[in-house]
Amino acid sequence: MAKKNPLNLNPLQLKTLTLIQALAELDGYGEPTEDGDVAIVRLPHAHGDHFHLGPWVVLSRDATGLHNPAPWTALQRKGLVKGSFPDEVVLTHAGRIYDTGLREEILHGSDH
Repeated sequence: MAKKNPLNLNPLQLKTLTLIQALAELDGYGEPTEDGDVAIVRLPHAHGDHFHLGPWVVLSRDATGLHNPAPWTALQRKGLVKGSFPDEVVLTHAGRIYDTGLREEILHGSDH
């Protein structure tokens, strides 16, 4: 059985990676690159206590890492993202397949 969280990401890094993975799936946010990675072409900005991200609702408190350089630096050091935050963000293949275990916890289904 594979170790859960083998890179020992902290909670902020796990939440940030979960949201980047979701962005990579959405038109207008993620664009595939020639080498199989996904460029994140824009980041959402939370307003109030939540924001809509495609079919999901995300609580602002779960998205604090999206505009914080600290988790990006750690994710880049561990090979899950690359680029020059916040100008260029690319989710690597390793980042795409990393199981954060938080998807259902922070990406809430939307009824509107």
